[in-house]
Amino acid sequence: MTSPTGLPHSRRCPIWLIPVMWTLGLGLWGLSRQDSVWRDEAATWQAAERSPAEIWHLLGNVDVVHGGYYLLMHALFECFGAGTTTLRLPSVLAMAVAAACVTAIGHRLADKWVGLAAGMAFGLLPAVQFYLQEGRPYALVAAGAGISTWLLVHLLHGRDRTAYWVAYGGTVLLCGLLNWLSLMVLLAHLATLVRTRAGRRVWIRWAASSTAATAGVLPLALFSREQAQQVAWIPPLTWHMVIGPAILLLIGGVGALLDRPRPGRLSVAAVALPLLAVPQLGLLGISLVRPLFLDRYILYSLLGMALLIGTVVGAAVRAAAPRLPRAPMWILPTVIAVATAALLPQSLAKRSPESRVDDVVAITSEVRRLKKTGSAVLFVPADRRDTQSLSPSAFTGLRDIALTRSPQESGTLKGVEAPPSRIRAAMLTQQRILLVTDTPQVAKPPTTARDRTKMSVLRKYFTPVADEQTRGRRVTVYERLVSVRG
Repeated sequence: MTSPTGLPHSRRCPIWLIPVMWTLGLGLWGLSRQDSVWRDEAATWQAAERSPAEIWHLLGNVDVVHGGYYLLMHALFECFGAGTTTLRLPSVLAMAVAAACVTAIGHRLADKWVGLAAGMAFGLLPAVQFYLQEGRPYALVAAGAGISTWLLVHLLHGRDRTAYWVAYGGTVLLCGLLNWLSLMVLLAHLATLVRTRAGRRVWIRWAASSTAATAGVLPLALFSREQAQQVAWIPPLTWHMVIGPAILLLIGGVGALLDRPRPGRLSVAAVALPLLAVPQLGLLGISLVRPLFLDRYILYSLLGMALLIGTVVGAAVRAAAPRLPRAPMWILPTVIAVATAALLPQSLAKRSPESRVDDVVAITSEVRRLKKTGSAVLFVPADRRDTQSLSPSAFTGLRDIALTRSPQESGTLKGVEAPPSRIRAAMLTQQRILLVTDTPQVAKPPTTARDRTKMSVLRKYFTPVADEQTRGRRVTVYERLVSVRG
């Protein structure tokens, strides 16, 4: 049975279920990426395999902003085992939840067509497809932002219940613990409250919920400043970096202009435009003081983009309906089909190992082939030790001559290495050394004295006899020059 609009009755088939299944399908398609794992996901994998005590030790040194996510992934690894499916499936499920929220918000504020178009468009957005299959917390933050926005919409429509406000504050708190930059969603919601001229009671309850959530996240945000060197690699803001947000805001502005709210109802634009614009502009502003502009930090802002895209499609449906009564039945499927076909090359690319800067485990087969028991192994930079951490069996029989404290023992992801002089002395006692590093396409000049020493000794006293490169990682075998004495 269908409704007069041609859609299934919500009692028989909830409208949000269609985008959920659509997003799940996109997420499960090519989920393993040919069993590749790139360096950011390797950090999650390493942390998740540690005990809670070891994770706590790690957070005191690095990645405190991801502590809650690492503990969640540890629990999932314990229950379901380590693997690319366990690593990435939480992100797939989270994006499906976000798609459901987008659909429900569009449906509530406009109509079923706006909601359905917004939910379907969300899963197709290129950035969403990228992080849909990423073993990092950004999809979970997007889901939390979707839930909190959906709750706010219900609260502004008269369901002013204490339980809803508690749920709202709790959701914002959890998102903040996954990424404290997600607190900018509160500023987006603040703009919505101003736009809708919310009543005094709503303002008081929103302020109480927001303050409680912010207070819960504040210790994490303050402590994370002590680990600011982890993001020191992010480049300063440039005009080139502003182009993307500018295009998004331009498209969002067009969608807002086409929004036609029902009389006396909260408009889609009043919710969607702040959700898109405030995090983008906020992070741009922060980056003028400290470079932090990475699209993944504000991935949740694309919830607003999807809603505004839904508004455009909804406007097309409304415009065509008087002349073509069956227009709603073919406009949305046609738009989705055209968008899917247009984005297919990009969708395929994002599901290949080459979509990431490297593959931590791809080179291990070459390590197994090239190694000889008793040979030494070095990593440049030391972060490339993640290959050994994820595939320790591939390095059995090799001696890590630079390492003095393991990653687990030191509470780090890369371990602690000896001083340059000791590394040099240890290298000069070796006849054969395997070097695991980056390929020339992604490699950067050595930035530490330890790494400069490693490369200097290899160039002066050793000669390369084998070299293999796979998916951003490289292993080179060096043998001692016979004519040179230490």
